[in-house]
Amino acid sequence: MARKILIDADPGIADALAVLVALADPTLDVLALTACGGVVSGAQATRNLHYLVGLVDPVRHPRIGQADESDHPCRIWPAGMPHPHALNGRFGLGDTEPLVPDLHNRRESARLIVDIAREHPQDVRILSFGPLTNVALALDLDPELPMLLNGLICLGGSLHSIGDVTPSAELNLWSNPRAAKTVLKSPVGKILIPLEVGHSAGLTFEDIDRLTGLIPSTPTGEFLTSLLQFAGRACRQWLPFEEVSLPAATALAIATGAATFETSQIAADVEVGGELTNGTLILDRRRFQHRQPNIEIVTSVDTTAVVDYFCRGVRRIAVR
Repeated sequence: MARKILIDADPGIADALAVLVALADPTLDVLALTACGGVVSGAQATRNLHYLVGLVDPVRHPRIGQADESDHPCRIWPAGMPHPHALNGRFGLGDTEPLVPDLHNRRESARLIVDIAREHPQDVRILSFGPLTNVALALDLDPELPMLLNGLICLGGSLHSIGDVTPSAELNLWSNPRAAKTVLKSPVGKILIPLEVGHSAGLTFEDIDRLTGLIPSTPTGEFLTSLLQFAGRACRQWLPFEEVSLPAATALAIATGAATFETSQIAADVEVGGELTNGTLILDRRRFQHRQPNIEIVTSVDTTAVVDYFCRGVRRIAVR
């Protein structure tokens, strides 16, 4: 039986690729895609998700939750960091401008999360690829939501308080630390994938060349090729890495069971007031402490299995 999931995302090349792989995975039933502002605005995230669904035209179309232009935490970007536009393109999808009609049946993302959970009680797992804004709003809308969900897998934080967007904070938690704090304190079962694990799986530039050489020249295949090649160019120009990381695909591989992983139960919180540490994930590792663990944090993952799952998914979706 296919696993029922809802993906909350701010696509972004990495998120867009993972969404396409999820839509092609026969073991998944993607009930909804909810837009969240992050590396793109909420309105752009909505358009990007609408475009991705229209591009692959899945047998069962997921419902799309919308966010608005005001939901854009990365509008104010820390000095010295590559801007999301440099890494993802002006609209988040590389060189592609996603021209789509307005949604006919508009539903705010947080409200759609609640609706889906109530329609499928204890069957739906949320995969959060971006800031936790929508999940926190949904928890506020429906206090019974933690009991209705089959858990939450989210990308966020860092194992060692070494960030990417600031010296100590990871992008997703930094974008909306109060939302992250709300979600971490909620009783919903949570698996958190930190920065070090989410970025441990990736494609080298040679991998990208080989993979794109195997992708057929269908409209979807050409779009996938353009995303991968844009990501490779941006990585070469802006980042001190030799590969394009796959954090969203890592979360997806963990959710599907395609990759084995190890976790640790721990008490965690998010800093919301520090001038230098805002958005930092705080893990209580004291030997003698009385706080109950509130998250399951992933400490390692089979990166070879993640890359294999991703590449198979890309080739599968390209022939749609």
